[in-house]
Amino acid sequence: MFLEYFLIIKYFFLVLIFVCILFIVSFFFVYQQIDYEKISVYECGFNPYGDARVKFDIKFYLVGILFIILI
Repeated sequence: MFLEYFLIIKYFFLVLIFVCILFIVSFFFVYQQIDYEKISVYECGFNPYGDARVKFDIKFYLVGILFIILI
């Protein structure tokens, strides 16, 4: 009975090793080019024009909560 499971375990580890080798090989041979638009602050193309940590007025939160409750 153990020999039947041993074949399954053996093939599982062989497939696991094969997948790991493919992953490592593909990591080194992939063509990687830096896209400066993707690593920029905004992908939309606009330059930032203010601080991102501006406090919102409490009215925005109240309108959102009332929208969730009433609809």
